[in-house]
Amino acid sequence: MTLEFPQFDSKTAAGMLGPVKMTGLPEFLAIEHIDIGPGSLHARVGVRDDLMTPFKNLHGGVLAALCDHVLGTVLYPVIPRGAWAATTEFKINYLAAVTEGFLDARAQIISLTKRTGVVRIDVENADRLVCAPQGTVLVVQPRA
Repeated sequence: MTLEFPQFDSKTAAGMLGPVKMTGLPEFLAIEHIDIGPGSLHARVGVRDDLMTPFKNLHGGVLAALCDHVLGTVLYPVIPRGAWAATTEFKINYLAAVTEGFLDARAQIISLTKRTGVVRIDVENADRLVCAPQGTVLVVQPRA
């Protein structure tokens, strides 16, 4: 079942694509938003040497940070302007090691109320599913 989002703000979505200035961990990871649609987000991170463990596998924290980022960010085009999304919990099933290439995270909102959203995410590397998270986000409404 795919939810419909008549409140989708295409202007907000368009502003999240391309060379968007990020800060903090998203900036450090160089997260790139590839596509944003009503209730969906595709983001990408390049695998780099400085993100690897001593065993030459991508650190699981990189996957977790990418997932936390898309978990909240996917909501912005479908929640009221001025509202913000705060992760309350998420779970990740790590499925395969990553050693090179790109991470492609595809987030899909599977439930949304005025106060909470639930998002399912698939993260792939070279057309292989490497982790499968799901999380809950608190939607904090703008002050009147």
